[in-house]
Amino acid sequence: MFFIDTLEIAGLGNRSYLAGGERTAVVIDPPRDIEQVIAAAARRGVRISHVVETHLHNDYVTGGLELARVTGAAYLVPAAARVSYERVSVHDGDRWEIEATAGLALRALATPGHTPHHTSYVLEAGGTAVAVFTGGSLLIGTVGRPDLVEPRLTEGLARAQYASAHRLAAELPDETAVLPTHGFGSFCSSSQAEGESTTIGKEKAANEALTRDVDTFVADLLAGLDDVPAYYAHMGPANADGPAPVDLTPPAVADAEEIADRLAAGEWVVDLRNRVAFAENHLAGSFNVEAEGQLATYLAWLIPWGKPVTLLAESPEQLAAAQRELVRVGIDRPAAAATGEPADWVGDGEALASFPRATFADLAARSRDGVVVLDVRRASERAAGFIEGSVHIPVHALHSRIGEVPAGQVWVHCAGGMRAAIAASLLDAAGREVVAVDDSFASAETAGLTVGAP
Repeated sequence: MFFIDTLEIAGLGNRSYLAGGERTAVVIDPPRDIEQVIAAAARRGVRISHVVETHLHNDYVTGGLELARVTGAAYLVPAAARVSYERVSVHDGDRWEIEATAGLALRALATPGHTPHHTSYVLEAGGTAVAVFTGGSLLIGTVGRPDLVEPRLTEGLARAQYASAHRLAAELPDETAVLPTHGFGSFCSSSQAEGESTTIGKEKAANEALTRDVDTFVADLLAGLDDVPAYYAHMGPANADGPAPVDLTPPAVADAEEIADRLAAGEWVVDLRNRVAFAENHLAGSFNVEAEGQLATYLAWLIPWGKPVTLLAESPEQLAAAQRELVRVGIDRPAAAATGEPADWVGDGEALASFPRATFADLAARSRDGVVVLDVRRASERAAGFIEGSVHIPVHALHSRIGEVPAGQVWVHCAGGMRAAIAASLLDAAGREVVAVDDSFASAETAGLTVGAP
C-alpha cells in the first residue's frame, strides 16, 4: 500500500507532495515553510527519508534544504543544477528505495524544458509506475513555461519541453497519475490547469504538447507567454545559494508615529485588509494588497526588491498568515507591523483617506464625462478585448509609470477587482482622484461599454 498527499500552496498556485508507505515517505518540491510538511508526515506517522527537487524553482524559495537538514533525509537535486551546498546529485535513471516492504521506489526521469536540468520522478509500487511528479514539465493540459532561464535558451527549451512530454507519454502507462508542481495559478505555467487531476492517458488525448506537431506547438507556446513577475529574478539565485531557515516570529510593533515616519521615508506600508474595507478608509499613502488574494505574488512583483515593508493587518492571525506567505518568496522579515483598524494607525488630528468603488454599469453612465479609464490587466488579457479608449498599464508596472496616467478622474479596472484595488491604492497614494471598478470584466459589454479587440 502507498499514499500520496497533496499540499496546496494556494497563494503561489503550486503544489507539493508527500508520498510513501506505512513507515517512510518522500517529499517533492516542498515550500519554504516546512512546518506543514512535517505536520503532514506526523499525521501519517511516517519518517521523511528523501526530499526531492524537480528543478531550481524560479517562482518561490524552496524549503528542501532546511527540511532535509531537520529530518536527516537525503536531499535529491538534479546533478546539472548549480548549487553551493551538498546534495545527492540526481541523474537520469537513478532509483531510490522508499519503502522495501511496500515495494515503493522512486526513479528519476530527465525532462528538460522548464529548465535545462529539470527532472521528473516516477513513483513505482511493486515495479509498476503509479504516479509521476512532473514539477514544471507536463502539467494538466499544458506545460511549464520555457522562458525563465535565459532568453537565448527559450526556443531550445520549448522544443525540449515538447520532447520531454513525449518521453513521459511513451515510457509511462496511461493510468499513471500526473502530479505537477505548477499550473494552479503559478506564473511558471505557460497556461493554467483545467481540472484538478489527470493521468498520462488523459494528457495524451488533450495536452497540445502531445497532440500537435513540434513546430506548431513551439510557435504557439512562445506566442502565448505572459509577463514574468519581477521577483522571479531573485528566486533561482536564492535556491542555488541555499535558503536560510525562516523566522516567523512577530515583527516589531509600529505605532502611528513610526508608521508616519516610514511613509515619509518612502518605505512601503501595506494594508492587508480586504479591498472593500480599504476603500472605505485607510491610512493615506498606504497600499492595499489583500491578504486573501495572491499576496505573495503581487507584493513581491510590485515592491522594489529589498525595500522595507510595514504590514497593517486586522488581526495577529492575518499578520502571521501574511508573513508565512511572504517568506515563500524571499520577503523574510517585515520592517514593522501593526494590527487593528485604521483609526489605530493614524496620528492625532490626521484624517483617513478613502475612494469610491463602482461597477462597469456605473462606468458606462460616466463614460461620456471624459473620465480616464485605466486597464491594469496583463497584455495577454487585454488582447482578448478591452474598453475602447482605455489606457493600458499592467498593475505590476503602474508604480513606476503613474506619470503616464492622463490627468483627470481615473476609473481603474482589471478582470475581477483585486488588481484594480491594488492599482487604485497606488494612484490614491500618489494623490490621484480614483474610482476602483470592483466588477467582472465579462459584464463590461452588457453594461453598455464598447469592448473592442486589437
